[in-house]
Amino acid sequence: MKTEVLSAAQPVLVAAAPYLIEQDYSAYTDEHHAVWAELVRRVLPELEKHAAQEYLDGFEIIGLQRDRLPKLVDVSARLAPRTGWNSTAVSGFLPAPAFFEMLAARRFPTTTWLRSRDSLEYTPQPDIFHDVFGHVPMHAHKVFADFLEHYGRVCASIEDAAVLERLGRLFWYTVEFGLIRQGSEIKVYGSGLISSHGECKNVIDGHCAIHDFSLDEVLQTSVKVDELHKLLFAVQSFDEIYDAMHEAERRAKRGTL
Repeated sequence: MKTEVLSAAQPVLVAAAPYLIEQDYSAYTDEHHAVWAELVRRVLPELEKHAAQEYLDGFEIIGLQRDRLPKLVDVSARLAPRTGWNSTAVSGFLPAPAFFEMLAARRFPTTTWLRSRDSLEYTPQPDIFHDVFGHVPMHAHKVFADFLEHYGRVCASIEDAAVLERLGRLFWYTVEFGLIRQGSEIKVYGSGLISSHGECKNVIDGHCAIHDFSLDEVLQTSVKVDELHKLLFAVQSFDEIYDAMHEAERRAKRGTL
């Protein structure tokens, strides 16, 4: 496995430009910070036992606080020197071209709103807890960071909707709901598992089948967003998803994905 070479200058965003905003940190109220603290309290003890070490290391590297919402500029200041990534505030859901463009530029699109207290367990749209607490710690891991950038660059070059849908399965079963074997245990690293007590417990309690990661099987496994997962995939190391992305790119170019 060979990691990517970081570019000295980030490309200018075009497709994503209309969606870029500034995080207004002063707009967060005491209630917002209290909800953040409650969300962290609900999941962190579980994650300290069951999250991948790379996630836990990233949590400390980017300086997440347990009782205060993160300032994206501070997170990015810690992250950028390590892997070239930053957390860039966006206004909400992005169309695919804008999303892929941002990943390819190592700028993770980050929503700034936070779910309300009556939606602690689930929100249909990603919020800052899902985006920062769930995703961003893994961006401090060099191999994962390279994989994610490469995923964005490949997807940004593809127009075939069917091919993008299959590549979306690779994203879903790694970035969102990925597992890794560490020692004799299954550990979680995907953001959907990290930020959802229910999804994480579903895995920990053995209610979800776990297969060894296989690019072929992942690409053949459809995504269901309206129920707890019945099947997920565990890698032995993050080199596997890095290499899988390059194999997926080769297949896409040959028209065999």
